[in-house]
Amino acid sequence: MKKMDKYRRYFSDFRFWEKLKKFAAAAGVKTVYSALLLFFAYKRSDTPGWAKRLVVGVLGYLIMPIDAIPDLGFLIGYTDDLGVLSFALVTIAAYVNDDVRTQAREKLTNWFPDVEEEVLLEVDKKL
Repeated sequence: MKKMDKYRRYFSDFRFWEKLKKFAAAAGVKTVYSALLLFFAYKRSDTPGWAKRLVVGVLGYLIMPIDAIPDLGFLIGYTDDLGVLSFALVTIAAYVNDDVRTQAREKLTNWFPDVEEEVLLEVDKKL
């Protein structure tokens, strides 16, 4: 979790939404859904501080302008982002409840109106 500290400065609600709007299609459904699950779990009042700090670091990593693997286009460069998002999701899975899933799915339809349920279930199964 200490490794994520350096990325926290990149996170803000505004930067998060701007990044998703700009790169949602290129990042793909799994990456965006994972980010949304983390964001809405972060917003829960009963999510503990350690989990919120992890989420802020991970979402800061996603937002960061310079990436370990540059986000070049469709599925190229988002592999590292999805890996980091997946790690964080598994770590804070106890705080990803049905309400968080519903919020994430509703927001996801802004960018992917015809998303297939199977794709979302692949992410949900990891939790």
